[in-house]
Amino acid sequence: MINVHDILETIRMIQDECLDIRTITMGISLLDCIDSDIDKACDKVYDKITRCAQNLVRVGEDIEKEYGIPIINKRLSVTPIAIVSAACNASPVKFALTMEKAAKTCGVNLIGGYSALVQKGFSAGDERLIESIPEALASTSCVCSSVNVGSTKTGINLDACKIMGRIVKKSAELTVDNQCFGAAKLVVFCNAVEDNPFMAGAFHGVGEPDCIINVGVSGPGVVRSVLRKYPDADITGISDVIKKTSYKITRVGQLVGVTASERLGVPFGIVDLSLAPTPAVGDSVAHILEEIGLERCGACGTTAALALLNDAVKKGGVMACSRIGGLSGAFIPVSEDAGMIEAAECGALSIEKLEAMTAVCSVGLDMICIPGDTTDDVISAIIADEAAIGMVNGKTTAVRVIPAIGMKEGDVLDWGGLFGKGPVMRVNTYSPAKFISRGGQIPAPLHSLKN
Repeated sequence: MINVHDILETIRMIQDECLDIRTITMGISLLDCIDSDIDKACDKVYDKITRCAQNLVRVGEDIEKEYGIPIINKRLSVTPIAIVSAACNASPVKFALTMEKAAKTCGVNLIGGYSALVQKGFSAGDERLIESIPEALASTSCVCSSVNVGSTKTGINLDACKIMGRIVKKSAELTVDNQCFGAAKLVVFCNAVEDNPFMAGAFHGVGEPDCIINVGVSGPGVVRSVLRKYPDADITGISDVIKKTSYKITRVGQLVGVTASERLGVPFGIVDLSLAPTPAVGDSVAHILEEIGLERCGACGTTAALALLNDAVKKGGVMACSRIGGLSGAFIPVSEDAGMIEAAECGALSIEKLEAMTAVCSVGLDMICIPGDTTDDVISAIIADEAAIGMVNGKTTAVRVIPAIGMKEGDVLDWGGLFGKGPVMRVNTYSPAKFISRGGQIPAPLHSLKN
């Protein structure tokens, strides 16, 4: 039974502890929009998106008013455009412009799915899309892109890693007048999931329904606030507190998802119960780790504390929702987390430590600014390293690094809003060029043969 105490506690979480629904994301299949004529295909894409999502923003705002729950973003994800555009022997950039137009018509914040899945090789459509990513991201404001370069079952496409190092760098160069923002809208995955509601990596998988609603919750501030009440608890007690808090946070996501699904007349998919931080004071995953007992995020013990947090969040949330999916756990984006920014600025947190943390977090190296003169090969090797962690551990990992063109270590890129600001971090500059240039496929680990 829900009692008065539970209601008041939820109100306090929203008002004082930064609890919110980070996003409701509508996934839309574009498979029925495929056409060899690119103009006809784009017309179908625009019509399908605007028809399915015409009421998404209004319904989200209505739920906010009725329940008093902030819903920060209303977003869209679509079938990977490399699939949709494969029949058109033309540049896919027109699809990106169509996605942008449709997103603005619907009033959503971001749209994901300018994507390609190349973990085992390239089709002609994949190659065209990947080469067009820098232009597409520079030509749009709300279109997001992702490329999956590896998986536990297939291994890692090293040729794709090499190409993506160049694409990431070029995406930053073409948007240098906008704080290199193009690279902030591009994610390179291993083991990408089909139902992720969070940007920039969201796309609508081919195994998903024609249209669906997925929800991403937040709540790092709530977890930190609760932990403050248990300064002397042992680590088992800390885990239990996080589990109970995660349960309450996820129930809010379930309520919003089910309500939005009913009002929009589309199936409810999943709740991604990842703790998603913001640059706002009091809404930081890094500060949770420090509340657990670290002097500063990045200190020895950070990976262990993050593993505890991720496990407890999942265990607590799984009982609170009909379906858990997406990435689920805790995000560690540097620029979007006030505590991570502080730790990076004071030198407590390095890229090497962040890489270790990605073995146990929700996703990977996220929103990290690197010096603008970082070579393509080094970026490619960062992608390969992170993909290897995901491949061997059977988890989703990703890289979203932003080469700060014309800047060096210690400078800052500042986008404002949820994207925050990022201090440019030091990168190991010893060359991996020979390794990356070998190309080919890094074989899948032996446990991939389990069937």
